Amino acid sequence: MRLVIARCSVDYAGRLTAHLPSAPRLILVKADGSVSIHADDRAYKPLNWMSPPCSLKEGTGDEDGVWTVTNKGGEKLIITMEEILHDSSHELGVDPGLIKDGVEAHLQELLADRIETLGEGYTLIRREYMTAIGPVDILCRDAEGKTVAVEIKRRGEIDGVEQLTRYLELLNRDPHLAPVRGIFAAQEIKPQARVLATDRGIGCAVLDYDALRGIEDDKLRLF
Repeated sequence: MRLVIARCSVDYAGRLTAHLPSAPRLILVKADGSVSIHADDRAYKPLNWMSPPCSLKEGTGDEDGVWTVTNKGGEKLIITMEEILHDSSHELGVDPGLIKDGVEAHLQELLADRIETLGEGYTLIRREYMTAIGPVDILCRDAEGKTVAVEIKRRGEIDGVEQLTRYLELLNRDPHLAPVRGIFAAQEIKPQARVLATDRGIGCAVLDYDALRGIEDDKLRLF
């Protein structure tokens, strides 16, 4: 991973245009090729980014100090460096991955085994479907054969909806899977998370742990 702290401006040219005026920012260049621009707020969410696969070209000569990041669709993220305050690279190696809460992992296993509780005609593609930014808990198909990505949490909050949104953005770039819709599944879903999910066209499913284990009524409450 390469960490660069620089005073820079950023321009995005693609399906839309966006401009970040000059300011000190953190630029992350990851081993997977992704480039993201961060400010000292907004938690983990970048100001702008380019997801892999993409290429980074550092300008020389008349374009010295200009970084151009281009993805396979021809969209560009242009970073104009004014002053580099820090530039370092670090080898992180292979990440062991997130070890999920035991209940959360068991919910995933149970739902995968009983995928039809999401709806009649649902079929499982696979659990832990890998993307460039991490694994989707469950990838399946509905009765019409359309792809559905399911993100499972013990407690459903806004960050889980944001996570699923990022997965859907990547999955919908794959012509073999698109269109892909999402279902946010949890034992409890906070009202704010439900509102955000609904606004983004993501379905919400309240999971009953005992019902999935076959102890009670096995119908999943899908909203």
